[in-house]
Amino acid sequence: MVDRQKLVVMLSRFPFPLEKGDKLRAFHQIKGLSKKFDVYLFALTDETVSENSKKELEPYCKEINVYPLLKTGIFIRLLFGIFKSDPLQVSYFFSKTISKNINAEIQRIAPDHIYCQLVRVASYVKDYHQCPKTLDYMDSLSKGIEKRIILAPFVLKWLFKLEHKRLKSFETRVFDYFENKTIISEIDRNTIFHPERNKVEIIPNGVNDSFFNTRINEPRFELVFIGNLSYAPNIETVDYISKFLHDSDYKCLIAGASPSRRVIKAANKCSQIELLGWFDDIREAYSLGKLFFAPMFIGTGMQNKLLEAMAAGIPCITTPQPAKAIGAIHKVNIVIAENDEEFRHWINLLLTDQEFYQRISENGKEYVKSNFSWDASVDLLLETCIC
Repeated sequence: MVDRQKLVVMLSRFPFPLEKGDKLRAFHQIKGLSKKFDVYLFALTDETVSENSKKELEPYCKEINVYPLLKTGIFIRLLFGIFKSDPLQVSYFFSKTISKNINAEIQRIAPDHIYCQLVRVASYVKDYHQCPKTLDYMDSLSKGIEKRIILAPFVLKWLFKLEHKRLKSFETRVFDYFENKTIISEIDRNTIFHPERNKVEIIPNGVNDSFFNTRINEPRFELVFIGNLSYAPNIETVDYISKFLHDSDYKCLIAGASPSRRVIKAANKCSQIELLGWFDDIREAYSLGKLFFAPMFIGTGMQNKLLEAMAAGIPCITTPQPAKAIGAIHKVNIVIAENDEEFRHWINLLLTDQEFYQRISENGKEYVKSNFSWDASVDLLLETCIC
C-alpha cells in the first residue's frame, strides 16, 4: 500500500461554522483534498472553537491544530505594528510564540506540500523550503482596504491609507516565497501588482448541491440579503438598503452571522427590514425572499451569496463588480444596477413580469450549476498547484 502524501493547510480562522467566505472555501477545499492527501490542519482563531466544530472537520483531517489568538497579544501586536512595515492584518495574526510551535510541528510532520490561505498568515510558512508551497490570495486584501478609504471616518483615513500601501507591498513581496499562487477571480488577480501576476491560477468557489433543490419555504419578503454582518462591505450594503427602503412598500429580510451595531441600528431605523440573524440551514433564509438584493459598492472577491441565491433559483439584483467577478450577464442570468432609480426599475420589473422573473431564475440556476462546482474547483487546484 502506497503511503498518502501529507498536506499542511494553514488558515487564519477555523473553517467552521460556515458563516464567512474564507471558511466556506477552506472547508470545501479540505473536504476535497482529503480524498488524496492526509490533511494536517493549522488554524488560528480569535474566537472559541467548539468541539462540535472540530468534529465537522475530523472526517477530513489527519490532525487538527488550533492556536488561540489572545486579545492582549493582538492589542500589543497592533500597537507595535503601527511602527513596522508589515500590514496590520499580518501583525494581528502573527505571534512569534505560535510561530515557533507551528514550525516545530511542521518539522515533525515533514509535509509534501503546504497550502496557505490568505497573505495574513503567509509569514508562518513562507520561509519553509523543504517542500513546495501554495498561497491562496483568495482575493485582493489591498483592494478591499482601498475601497474602504473613502468611507472611513476622517480621523482614521490615514490608517486605512497606510494599511492599503502596506498590503499592496506585502502582497507583492510574499509572491516570491511560494512556488504556486491562486486567487478567486480574474478581477482580483489584476489587482496584484507583481509583474508575474498572470502566473496566479484562478480557482473559483463552488456551490453545495443542496442549493439546487426546490424552495423549502414560501417567500414572505420581496427582498432578501444574506451575509456575514460584521464584514465591512456587508455592513455598508445593509446601511444602503435601509436608506433605499425608506418610504418603500418592499419588505426585506436581512440574515447573517454577527450583526454589527451599525447593522442593528440600520435595521431598527427601517420598518421594512426584518433582521433575523443566522440560520442553521441558510437555504431557509434564501427561500424567504422573492429577489436577492445585493447593492454592494465595496468589497472584492467572489460573492458566495450570489452563487447560492442563483443556485436556489432566486433572481439576483446587484452592482457591476460582484456580477463581473462571477461572469454573470445583465438581463440574461442576473440583473445589474448602480443607483436607486435603476434598482427600483429592475425590482419592479422582476416582481411584475413573471416571464422575465422566470427567465432570470432559470438562467441563473443553470449558469451556476454549469460553472461553479466544489469538485471541479478542487480538481483544478490539484491539477495546477497541489499535485
